[in-house]
Amino acid sequence: MNTVTVTMLMIITAYLAGSISSAVLVCKIRGLPDPRSSGSGNPGATNVLRIGGVSSAALVLFFDMLKGALPSYFGYLMGLDAVSLGLIAVSACLGHIFPIFFGFKGGKGVATAFGAMAPIGGDLALCLMLTWIVLVLLTRYSSVAAMATATLAPLYTWWLDERFIIPVAMLSTLILIRHKDNIGRLRIGKESKVSRKKTIKKPNTKSD
Repeated sequence: MNTVTVTMLMIITAYLAGSISSAVLVCKIRGLPDPRSSGSGNPGATNVLRIGGVSSAALVLFFDMLKGALPSYFGYLMGLDAVSLGLIAVSACLGHIFPIFFGFKGGKGVATAFGAMAPIGGDLALCLMLTWIVLVLLTRYSSVAAMATATLAPLYTWWLDERFIIPVAMLSTLILIRHKDNIGRLRIGKESKVSRKKTIKKPNTKSD
């Protein structure tokens, strides 16, 4: 099987894996409201934190990152080049953002993108994680933390392993594009901050 065929199969597999909505499934299994119609309306870990608490959000975060990490790691093991790995990682994120199994209504793709970057090395994963955590604690805005971390990710990659700058830059660009609405709300002071609540009765604006 040639490299092009392997890459195409991995891209399709990554999209299908990304289309499995961890947030929707975790909330359904735990008897929580559908995250697509509760809280911010975004099926991601931050919204699940609002409507279901820390443990549910942690599960969603783990599985969302896994959706990005596994396809990228398998592509790396197959010896694919950096551009091919980037396309596979972006495909996993697009599956999360536009999931074929859940009516093409997905999340921002942040956790999946960072998960796809993680196989590059533990040092990069640690830098991304610490940056995101520190910025969330300082600003209380998940969107600000995500955008800032995405912006810094190519710089971290250049410092740690410059071979993967292209795929990381592709993922960072996708994250920033997905946050255009958040940027608008930040400008007018209407962006939601991170909070922990058990139930949310009324929909709010999207923030992650």
